[in-house]
Amino acid sequence: QDLVKNHLMYAVREEVEVLKEQIKALLEKNSQLERENSLLKTLASPEQLEK
Repeated sequence: QDLVKNHLMYAVREEVEVLKEQIKALLEKNSQLERENSLLKTLASPEQLEK
């Protein structure tokens, strides 16, 4: 029973690490897109922003 439990705990820890990396990458991408969006808004005309 302990063997199964240990295996599951290991698998869960591995998955958590993968998810942490994915979250980090998504947060970085989100920041990049927010900066890009801000820049594009400053360059857009008022008419373009109304759409």
